[in-house]
Amino acid sequence: MSNDFEGRLAVVTGASSGIGLAVTARLLAQGARVLAMSRKMGGLEELARHFAGELTWVSGDVTKAEDLEQLAQHAARLGPVHYLVPNAGIAELADCLDLQAFDRQWAVNGAGALNTLAHLRGHLANPASVVFITTFLTGVTFPGLAAYIASKAALQAHARTLAVELAPQGIRINMVSPGPTATPIWSTLGLAHEDLANVATQVNKRLLGGEFLEAGAVADVVLFQLSNGARSVYGQDWVVDKGYTVR
Repeated sequence: MSNDFEGRLAVVTGASSGIGLAVTARLLAQGARVLAMSRKMGGLEELARHFAGELTWVSGDVTKAEDLEQLAQHAARLGPVHYLVPNAGIAELADCLDLQAFDRQWAVNGAGALNTLAHLRGHLANPASVVFITTFLTGVTFPGLAAYIASKAALQAHARTLAVELAPQGIRINMVSPGPTATPIWSTLGLAHEDLANVATQVNKRLLGGEFLEAGAVADVVLFQLSNGARSVYGQDWVVDKGYTVR
């Protein structure tokens, strides 16, 4: 895998923190050039100091067509795009019948990811590899996260069909479903610190190893799916959850 990424262009959205930042860092370390998009630069600032010639950052929101068009224009200048990770995502606690909560989360987690691919489709190399980020929760349940889970489940279903339809164009589609991962998304759920700590304690009891995943562990799986080592894998969703869903 070490030579797969050398000099090739990858695009990552939601790249300023968590899994997106870890994927960006791994790609750069493997010699890739990365076009990263996020609303704020965040953790990308340090990467930019170390990989000034290989990292290009674009400020943008995946729910805005004009921002995705700007991303596509940057890709056209840097391309072709060999690797795409539409990672931008949000999560919020809501009543299970709050369809407005679904709309908000689908706009980023589903439509945002799919529209990212749609805008970049004409700039993809042949072959190219795309990895969507879904969630382990589509195989289980979690109170308060029905809208979040549904948005990711819809993305999974769409991505499987995309894998079939886009394969003849040299575009390989797969997914990674992270389990409980130590990223800033947990702090956006709206839980009090004590409640969040209690949730983490209960979740840890189901994890083999007893603690949340590190974002880098998920990024390692994403990079393998992007790589030539997974060249025969199409439409698959790899769950990386420290055994949560098998207990």
